[in-house]
Amino acid sequence: MDYNEKQVQIIDTAERLFAAKGFEGTSVRDIAQEAGINIAMISYYFGSKEKLIEAIFAYRISYTRLTMLSVLQDKNMTATEKIEKIIDSYIDKMMKNQCFYRLMAQERSILELHNISGLVYDSKTKNMDMIKKIISEGQKSGEFRRNIDVSLLMATMIGTSNHFILSQEFYKRYNNMKEMPGDEFEKHFRKKLGNYLKTLFKALLTYES
Repeated sequence: MDYNEKQVQIIDTAERLFAAKGFEGTSVRDIAQEAGINIAMISYYFGSKEKLIEAIFAYRISYTRLTMLSVLQDKNMTATEKIEKIIDSYIDKMMKNQCFYRLMAQERSILELHNISGLVYDSKTKNMDMIKKIISEGQKSGEFRRNIDVSLLMATMIGTSNHFILSQEFYKRYNNMKEMPGDEFEKHFRKKLGNYLKTLFKALLTYES
């Protein structure tokens, strides 16, 4: 999706407010005031609050799809390297867009509204198809075993990442890291989660049970 700088500003602001106050608890006026713009500008670009949240999902989903497509088409990477790149990209995306994932976790009901459920289903289907192609490449090259359940594999990555990232404060307290500077903690967090998922995926993709 191609959005101009002002549209992206509105999307970022609305996403942050929806995640903090809920979709129903956030008004168009709230978004306009937080973004420092006129309410009419939101109406001009998006039409309504409902259309704005559709734009948020479309914007985030399109970025994910382009990232995965670029990895899939890279002929200089092995299938294993592609899977590891996707893991790194997914963690990076979640860390940078935590408000979006908090919004999804808090507002499951909105996924059934308007065109959002269709957008999410279409995105998941296309992403799954691309992962299947990478798995197939790995099977043909002998990197991966046969009979891999791709749906469960992706559920493992998404579920583990979601839980880990949404539980950062608990992780900090439990591991005595509350005093660690933010950038240092983020670096540690990304590495820890990335290494864990790569080790887990290596076992799931190569171990013959």
